Amino acid sequence: MTTRPSRSRRRFNLALAGAASAAALAPVSLVRAQSRTLKVGVLHPLTGYQGFIGQSCKKGTDLAPEVLKSMYGVDIELMNVDTETNVDVARTRAERLIQEGAHVLVGPFDSGAAAAIAQVAEQRGVPFVINIAAAPQITEQGYKFVFRNFPTAPELVTNGLALIGDLFQATNTAPRTAVFMHVNDTFGKSMAGGINAILPRLTQLPFKVVDTIAYDPAARDLTVEVSRARASKADFVLLVSRLNDAIQLRREMVKQRWNPMGIVSPGSPGMYEKQYYSTLGKLSEHAISNVPWYDPKAELTAAVERAFKARNKDDALMFHALNVGFSFEAVMIAADAFKRAGSTDPKTLAEAIRATDIAKRMMIGGPIRFNAKGQVQGNRSACIQNLNQRPMVVLPAASAEASPVFPVPGYRPA
Repeated sequence: MTTRPSRSRRRFNLALAGAASAAALAPVSLVRAQSRTLKVGVLHPLTGYQGFIGQSCKKGTDLAPEVLKSMYGVDIELMNVDTETNVDVARTRAERLIQEGAHVLVGPFDSGAAAAIAQVAEQRGVPFVINIAAAPQITEQGYKFVFRNFPTAPELVTNGLALIGDLFQATNTAPRTAVFMHVNDTFGKSMAGGINAILPRLTQLPFKVVDTIAYDPAARDLTVEVSRARASKADFVLLVSRLNDAIQLRREMVKQRWNPMGIVSPGSPGMYEKQYYSTLGKLSEHAISNVPWYDPKAELTAAVERAFKARNKDDALMFHALNVGFSFEAVMIAADAFKRAGSTDPKTLAEAIRATDIAKRMMIGGPIRFNAKGQVQGNRSACIQNLNQRPMVVLPAASAEASPVFPVPGYRPA
């Protein structure tokens, strides 16, 4: 025999269900505005083919709460998740972080994942501070809750190509041809678009691109691509890479006994990463990456380096400069806004982030200020060369730790 609930009990259950539904549908600001601790949802590719770089970025966010507590006097709780180098996973885990109470999202070192997370953040009205991702379209959508403290692909290309001209001038060389090799993911395609648009306008550069070769960043064999590049008889390789493919590429070049003047990246990761050195050893030498970098003379860099050494006894900040620097600054932007806003209300936080003005920073460039699109402008690049199996600034001269070497030892004209 079944009994029906009383009318009063039914009304109570309906009211309870209605309250739960209202809470679920209420703006995030009404549900979580009173927390005294800023909960930062951190998304990085800790596994998958970008896993090593994601782990490097995580080193920067992990040390942020301690350093920022001394700077701003605020408490920060990190909520770390792994995007698994997968755009769909990034999207669903961003949703989950918001459901679990994240006041702001940070990450994810990947343009495809950043675009997906940006959609979630905008739909849910939760601020998203991008640490590293260069696809320009991310901040061209009119979003109100998405912010990026990293150069766009066109900015990376412009800064990187200008430094190539400085490199040739400093080494009194004039290569005439280059083969352009790039990963075919969102970042690589954005960089390729920038290079194709900007390079023809830089008439002071003496070289032309004789072939363009796109490849999968998860590829395990680049024999065909390197054979084609070698057949172009280009003077040097203009490379836009990730980490694993950069290692595969260098190994295949040695296997095929191809010794161009050098490998030069106009602004991509891979060749300055610790794993690149530890995997390739001496074969990592002389690769050049024109990338945003930390200012070794900055007061904040010294503070971050002390915290990094305390957490990573057998590691060095120089092997994670870009990843740690921009990841730390992303959390710093959130902490600075939290301090000024005095609230974790997402809309209030977003307004405070938009008003950011941080002059004393870690990375090379002007103050951290967001334009109307949520993009920081004025970030700069340095010419980093692998010398003695470590990344060293060789340009600009004012910040140089060593002189550039180009062409590389062992160069044999085609």
